[in-house]
Amino acid sequence: MTTPHPTLRFSTCDLCDSLKADSSGATRWLPGSLYRSYGGRPRFAGPVATVRCLEDNSRVKEAVESFGAGRVLVVEGGGSLRRSLVGGNLAASAAKNGWAGLVVHGAVRDLQELRSADLGIFALGHVPMPTERRDQGLADLPVLIEGQWIRPGDWVYADEDGLVITPTAVHPAG
Repeated sequence: MTTPHPTLRFSTCDLCDSLKADSSGATRWLPGSLYRSYGGRPRFAGPVATVRCLEDNSRVKEAVESFGAGRVLVVEGGGSLRRSLVGGNLAASAAKNGWAGLVVHGAVRDLQELRSADLGIFALGHVPMPTERRDQGLADLPVLIEGQWIRPGDWVYADEDGLVITPTAVHPAG
């Protein structure tokens, strides 16, 4: 059973415009120039689940094979482009299990399959080399990406302009 993904109507630029007066640091962002869109959905949003791993996608596989409930899996892969953390099979599992999207601070592979997956996928880059599963990595903990803390339960809003992270859901006009 999967959670349907409603058509999202928001712009991260408009969201930032509406939140620019927030000087608390609660609203964070990652520039779109760092990430490329690989999935079938160029825009996605949802509450965050996290994985931290380096060139071993064991925890990523566990996460996407569980019920996603419209969440966004943020994978802190150390920025490594040596091995892919998500490929076509994991993307298909994520879509089937109701994940809204994946943000991979690392590499992906199987580009044609990723484009056909019904979820958003942002990553730093792509490489054909798979990971070796060694049962390493951690899940459900705060991760630090490009100087920004992202915590389980935060919300991610992603589109071609970038990724915005908020501590709670916001209802952007769009």
